[in-house]
Amino acid sequence: MTVDGAALREVEQRVLWLATSIVHAANARRPNDSGVKVGGHQASSASMVSIMTALWFDTLTPADRVSVKPHASPVLHAISFLLGRLDPSYLPRLRELGGLQPYPSRTKDPDTPDYSTGSVGIGATAPVWGAIAQRYVSAHFDVAAGGRQISLVGDAELDEGAIWECVNDPMVQRLGEVLWVVDLNRQSLDRIVPDIAVLRWMGLFRAAGWQVLEVKYGRLLQSLFEREGGERLRDRIDAMGNEEYQWLLRSPAAELRQRLDAGPVLDGLSDEEVAAALRDLGGHDLDELRRTFREVDNDRPSVVFAYTIKGRGLPVEGHPANHSALLSEEQYGALAQALGQDAADPWRAFDAGSPAGRLCRETAARLERPALPESTTPEVPAELGRSYRGEHSTQATLGRVLTDLARDAPDVGARIVTVSPDVASSTNTGGWINKVGVWAPQDRHDWFASDEGRVLRWRETSTGQHIELGIAEVNLVGLLGELGATWSRVGQPLFPIGTVYDPFVGRALEPWVFGTYAGGQSILVGTPSGVTLAPEGGAHQSITTPSIGLETPGTTCYEPAFAVETEWCLLDALSRLGRYDGESAYLRLTTRPLDQGLAALPDDPEGRAQRRRDVLAGAYRLRSADAEPAVTIAVVGALVPEAVAAADELVALGIAVDLVVVTSYDRLWRAVQLRRGLLSGSSHGVDETVLDRAFRPSPLVTVLDGHPHTLAFLASIHGSPVSCLGVSTFGQGGGLQDVYRLHGIGTAGIVGAALDLVD
Repeated sequence: MTVDGAALREVEQRVLWLATSIVHAANARRPNDSGVKVGGHQASSASMVSIMTALWFDTLTPADRVSVKPHASPVLHAISFLLGRLDPSYLPRLRELGGLQPYPSRTKDPDTPDYSTGSVGIGATAPVWGAIAQRYVSAHFDVAAGGRQISLVGDAELDEGAIWECVNDPMVQRLGEVLWVVDLNRQSLDRIVPDIAVLRWMGLFRAAGWQVLEVKYGRLLQSLFEREGGERLRDRIDAMGNEEYQWLLRSPAAELRQRLDAGPVLDGLSDEEVAAALRDLGGHDLDELRRTFREVDNDRPSVVFAYTIKGRGLPVEGHPANHSALLSEEQYGALAQALGQDAADPWRAFDAGSPAGRLCRETAARLERPALPESTTPEVPAELGRSYRGEHSTQATLGRVLTDLARDAPDVGARIVTVSPDVASSTNTGGWINKVGVWAPQDRHDWFASDEGRVLRWRETSTGQHIELGIAEVNLVGLLGELGATWSRVGQPLFPIGTVYDPFVGRALEPWVFGTYAGGQSILVGTPSGVTLAPEGGAHQSITTPSIGLETPGTTCYEPAFAVETEWCLLDALSRLGRYDGESAYLRLTTRPLDQGLAALPDDPEGRAQRRRDVLAGAYRLRSADAEPAVTIAVVGALVPEAVAAADELVALGIAVDLVVVTSYDRLWRAVQLRRGLLSGSSHGVDETVLDRAFRPSPLVTVLDGHPHTLAFLASIHGSPVSCLGVSTFGQGGGLQDVYRLHGIGTAGIVGAALDLVD
């Protein structure tokens, strides 16, 4: 399609007006009784207007997907309106309940952007993981290959570590569909980006194997550079730091010629023309942007640095404090006059027969995507029927269940994809990897295929089902989120499972939460966990992760004690993936082998079925006092042997004990909230009757290998006195029982806490 340049510029100006008006309406036109600023980012939006206009109205194809920097959401909504994708009633409802979100949100915005953004650095990297997810699902199912995966990134976002962890991952170098466009406006929230940081950034991208392109100057400045003496002007602008350039933007036009000190090349230009030339940057030149986008390679990732001015076209243009500045009514009215708009009727669309109206209509038709095929997920079996005897750890059980699924439930197994940041073998997924192979964008030669002594076979093919990234947990969960979103993007659900050392769940928490918020449904397995990993020392012992599992929205947390419970919990978690009412899951597992006989699994089918229901509901009573209990011990996971031994000692002292195994403190908490009529979020698997089946009124000792406050809410079930045992100081290396005694979670600590309550 040949684009009418004049119509494109008219669209550009209308996008600027609409984006500015969306923020203005939220702050100046809507009643606000709270006294709290509504907020918005008119300046950050203005710097993106030309870039996004050139992309949407000239460059994009229906297969392309774009992640828009958070503060430019008004520009995205303005374009959606012009393309007929957003009802005009939403335009004055930015940051209103049920209206437009502050930042693009796939799950909450009515125009459903391609990617959620908002958490700086996380939304920017999402298209990289989206590219891998698209390649993976296309290689395994009947899904067409995708188009470009594009990130529109603010230059201040490049300070985020998540950016460089992503850029440097070896797999990213093969993704030619990835394109980043950096809005180089040289400002962050509080300040001007120091010095000339772009040169360093360009070097880092090149070193990582990316194509680096630059849209620096517009055609006016380029024409001046070509004049006699123009090289001096170019050198002067090239050499000045960001701070000086921003200062010159705010300098009086009459003084600018002298301050530039560029010689006779500026002769013949008025003061206003000199000021306009200084502002003539490539990121605001539609033709330069369109030309550069056509130069992007297809065989490696690319980044375009587009030089812009924050607040371009607004009264706050280039001001170092304009990040959250809002136009006054007077300034808004002046902008309306300058752009030929009506401040009293800001939401006017183009006349359908006008060149700009035709461009919008043709662009909407060109970018129309085919209807998404209905997403169907295979039925996940409730259990696999394996008998677990002897000693097993929950971590080792994970690998066994995955391998069994590939054999016994192939429809389910075919949709499982595991991801690891270089810890696959140490998290017991080696058997699964040997069975299904490692995924790579292209088949790779296995130089060690003839090594018969190798335990882990590393076959990299385009049909493998395990993805191995470098050692960066943020990358791991970023990829999990995008793999977990294929059900809503391309109509093909996957069952993504990521394994990570549990102490590092905190490192991955922000992108994990953000991916869940954006609709990515996946399973995160934290293993090994707690101080139970005693010989590893405090650096590898997790404390707060149970609380993380309990408190994370859109996620069910499980911490099973026995192998069969691990199987049940994993299958239950898989059954909730890839569906509109689905949710993610977090499994906290351990390397400590437990005697499976301690589970006392009922032999009769109904008893076994009830045990499974209780495990998934969050708790079951492993031992019951003959009469009313004098004390109840509620224990989680790896500490069951200590709790059993403590119960035996107390019974020997004549103290009646109920022993409860907690398998999901998350679902127990939701059951408590359900009973009170306060439950919000998913009720799947929540059963308030389990509270009465598992817990009888009595003083309560809670114990887990994590922070003790995690289970404190259990006291509210019956208003019981409670003593909460757990880990609240940094760990130490040592023998298992030595470490348990150190933290007061061994048998003696449990007995002592129970006696204190009984006395």
